[in-house]
Amino acid sequence: MKMKNINIQRAIDTLKLEAQAIIDQISHLDDNFVKAVSLIEKTPGRVIVMGLGKSGLIGRKIAATMSSVGVPAVFLHPAECLHGDLGMIMKNDVVLMLSYTGETDEIKQVLPVLQRMKIKIIVMTGRIKSQVWQGCDLIINSEIQKEACPYNLAPTSSTSAMLALGDALALVVSERKGFKKENLALLHPLGAIGKKLTMDVSAIMRKGKANPVVKENATVKDALLVMTGTRVGATSVVNKSGEITGFFTDGDLRRQVQVHKDILDLKITEVMTKNPLTVNPDMLAVNAAKILQEKNIDNIPVVDKNNKPLGILDERDLLAEGIE
Repeated sequence: MKMKNINIQRAIDTLKLEAQAIIDQISHLDDNFVKAVSLIEKTPGRVIVMGLGKSGLIGRKIAATMSSVGVPAVFLHPAECLHGDLGMIMKNDVVLMLSYTGETDEIKQVLPVLQRMKIKIIVMTGRIKSQVWQGCDLIINSEIQKEACPYNLAPTSSTSAMLALGDALALVVSERKGFKKENLALLHPLGAIGKKLTMDVSAIMRKGKANPVVKENATVKDALLVMTGTRVGATSVVNKSGEITGFFTDGDLRRQVQVHKDILDLKITEVMTKNPLTVNPDMLAVNAAKILQEKNIDNIPVVDKNNKPLGILDERDLLAEGIE
């Protein structure tokens, strides 16, 4: 137990130090940050993100984030640039160089080349006064007070700070460029993000034989048989014209059985919820999920423009698709 407490405390200390390092970056949001936003926003080319070691790994994430929110970006390794990859950089690109100290040979060697190519260079570093940054266009300060590493050596707090600053830079530029939710859907066609932004109710709802529906002259027993057969804890109730007039759930059954001992023989119209809440098939599934959550219900009928049930949307199916 004592060892467990020590481990938990070390984890707490790490999280606190890294969280504080990120919070401290707020004080670094100066005019250079604003100019960096403007430079990236107006550049007709791409953001070329560079970095070595842990900074390089953070750089890959920043480049990926930028690309996903409408800011074209790629990651290039400084060492590879010195062996031919510089040819991938176009005159209209801008470089975002990540290095906490700048004290690496590859960065010292690649910077003069980039400057001779007249490429604009933005630096994100914790050593803003380092001589290596002379000639760079903008410097974003990412200085931290202490690494989370107990020896204050391994990049931990510093990389967390860089990542957060990179996210901030990406999102501000994205907003400035007018990036919308619709654009995000286009760039994320698959996975949870794509589903949340593009999948509508019709793609998830249970329909056909899987859609429980009974007529108004049905008994509660009839309704339960339909609900059991479709394995859905609810059923729509329709009139002679096929229009939905009610909705009955297993929750209604539990509540009504306390009042009616002979509930199975009652007409469904006596115990159903009249004029129930419905959704249409074109509604985004994520918006329908919000309705289920707000109303604290498990399922909801899906109707067409004539108020005829097309299907039923079940909370379990939404969760299976990663939509909550």
